[in-house]
Order: sequence, then C-alpha cells, then structure tokens
Amino acid sequence: MVAHIPEPPSMKQRSSFLLFSTALALIVAGCGKQEAASTGGDTIKIGLAAPLTGTQPHIGLDIKNGTQLGIEELNAQGLEIGGKKVKFELMAEDDEANPAKATTVAQKLVDAKVVAVVGHFNSGCSIPASKVYAEAGIPQISPGSTGVRYTQQGYATTFRVVANDDQQGPAGAAYAINTLKVKNVAIIDDSTAYGQGLAGAFEKSVQAAGVNVLAHEHTTDKDYDFAAILTSIKDKKPDLIFFGGIDTQAGPMLKQIKALDLKTHLMGGDGIQTPALLAQAGDAAEGTVASIPGLPKDKMPGGTVFLNKFKKRFGVEVELFAPMGYDAVFVLAEAMKKANSTEPAKVLAELKKVQFNGVTGPIAFDDKGDLKNGPITINVVKGGKWVPVETINGGATPAPAK
Repeated sequence: MVAHIPEPPSMKQRSSFLLFSTALALIVAGCGKQEAASTGGDTIKIGLAAPLTGTQPHIGLDIKNGTQLGIEELNAQGLEIGGKKVKFELMAEDDEANPAKATTVAQKLVDAKVVAVVGHFNSGCSIPASKVYAEAGIPQISPGSTGVRYTQQGYATTFRVVANDDQQGPAGAAYAINTLKVKNVAIIDDSTAYGQGLAGAFEKSVQAAGVNVLAHEHTTDKDYDFAAILTSIKDKKPDLIFFGGIDTQAGPMLKQIKALDLKTHLMGGDGIQTPALLAQAGDAAEGTVASIPGLPKDKMPGGTVFLNKFKKRFGVEVELFAPMGYDAVFVLAEAMKKANSTEPAKVLAELKKVQFNGVTGPIAFDDKGDLKNGPITINVVKGGKWVPVETINGGATPAPAK
C-alpha cells in the first residue's frame, strides 16, 4: 500500500488562515482591554518605609497602619486623575531603623516605580534614603523624622509633616526653664541623627538661657545598661536629665534612674512619648516629660474621629505618628489632584504649593520642605498616663533661667 501524502496548502489557503488568525487575535486583545478597563483603571503605588521589625516595630507599624487607613479611604472615594479612575496601593518596606538598610529599601521602592514615599521614621534613615529618592525625582514625605539635616541637603524632593528639632528643642527647653525652673541639666544622647540632633538643639537653647549643662554623655541605640553613665551623672545632682533617643531605651533608663535613687526627672522628645514607654517603665515613668510635634491627638482638628476609626480598623490605640502617616497620604493625593497627574515630577511641583487641612491641622511647606508653623506639645506622665500640659509654638525661645 502506498501512503497518501496530502498536498501542501495553496497560497490562497495560507492567506485565508493568516487573515483568520489575525482577526482572532484582535478579538482576544479587544476582550482583554475591556476586562482591564472594568477592573478599575490605573494602580498608583505609594511607598511606605519604616521600622517594621527590630527594636521599634510598634512605631513603624503604627505609621504603616495610619498610612494604610488613608489609602483605603482614598480608594473608597473613587478618585479620577488625568481622566482615569485610579486605585492606590501601599507598598510597605521594613528599614529596621538601620541607615544602611534604608538606602536598600529606598532603591527597591524606586525600582518598583512608586509615585511617592511616606517615610522614613528615623532621621538616620530618612537622611541617607533621601538621596536615592532625590536622584529618582520621587517625592518623600516623612511622618516622623525631625532631624534638621533631612531637609537641609538641597533636595527638592524632601518634605515632612512634623516640626523639626530646631523647633522642638527650644520648646522643650522653654518648658524646662519656665515651668520646671531648672538651673542645672545633664544630657544623654543615643548617637543617632535623631538623638544627637534633638539633644543638641535642647542643649543650645538651655545654654543660651543661662542653664548650666553639667554633662553631655553619649550611648548608642543598641545599649540598655546606663548604670555607669547615670552613676556619673548622679554625683553632679542635675535638676533634669534630657535624653535624645527612643522609648525602648528610655524605659530601662527610667528604671535605672529609680534604682539609683536619682532625685531628678527625665525629659525627652517624641521618641519617648509613647504608650510603650509606660508599659516598659511602670511607676518609674511618673513625672517623665516629653515634647512631641503637633497638637494633643484629641485636640487635633480631626483627632477624635481619626482615633476612633483607627481603633475600629486595627484594634489598637494610636502609638505615635499614625495621624501624620494618614495626613501624608492625603497631602500626596491633593497634589495629584492639583496636578491632574500621577507623574512624580508634576506631583512634586504641586506639593511645594499645597495647602491642606489635615487631621493634624493645616499643612503647608516652606522652601526646604519643612512644615510651616508646626506646634509642639509638652506631655507629662501623671497617674501612669501621658497628659498634655502645654502647647508651644515651634521655635519658642525660653526665658532666661532665674
């Protein structure tokens, strides 16, 4: 038997098949476009960088949750920008409060093509990361970095929604001198950009007012045993110890101050003004003083509503800068709406001009990206709770010590 070999298709048959295949491909592509359009339009990535593990996750997660709440509420509004409905997506990265890790995280967010970044928390992370964002032209709004240098590097991409250390340090000094009537202080910092910056601003302010700085000691952000430093300070009998650092160290420090029977109080900045400090230090925290950028949370224009929404959504109380992370998201959205674009360069141009009434109060930036007219609230631990006792205009000058 001879096998039958089919004849190859004619030129006409091949042409017909090609036309059919092309038409089928167009139909499939058209269906795909319709399906994509029906899913809600463009996805806009917003980066979040904060310490989500390590020694400060309670602060980082607090900021992340505040930022996430803002993203969810924006998506519920169904915004249209540039003629397209947009959906926001939070891309959260853990910088571990580590400056070296912060630059890696920053590059990862840049490579992911985020439109903007909310972060970092630590000044020591925001400062090196800001160079990465600046080179990529991506706006960066820090919800908690108070280090002065962050916005003084000449980058057009750096912003913050909190007062800086040059405002916070003098405010703390004003309370120490005018209310606590201190004449002699000792200072400790944790050798980070935040701790050194805040302690330096406080020291400069109290010295200018005639207060005697008995000692300025340095530790690191990894140390928890301060017995040697505190023993040395005890002999000098300061009216107040100022600590530039974070709550995870201030807690043990307060216990050691009590154990050594130092007849003095501890004062710090926003890094120690947390519920976590109260849990760590217990009754040793009584009388501790801390300044924090912003109004008392329940006195913020949208504070009470925000606190309730946050508790309902996440099942925990606000730790520190969640309202600032939330406001940063809405400030970015406001700039996008004004620009009618999500292109970082166009968003950046509008951020410089933004006027926004947020949960924390009016938000506008100066030519460096610093928050204009940022208030500072002084809090004191009374009866195991942080109690706001005074709000001072950022940059207040303390009266001379008497």
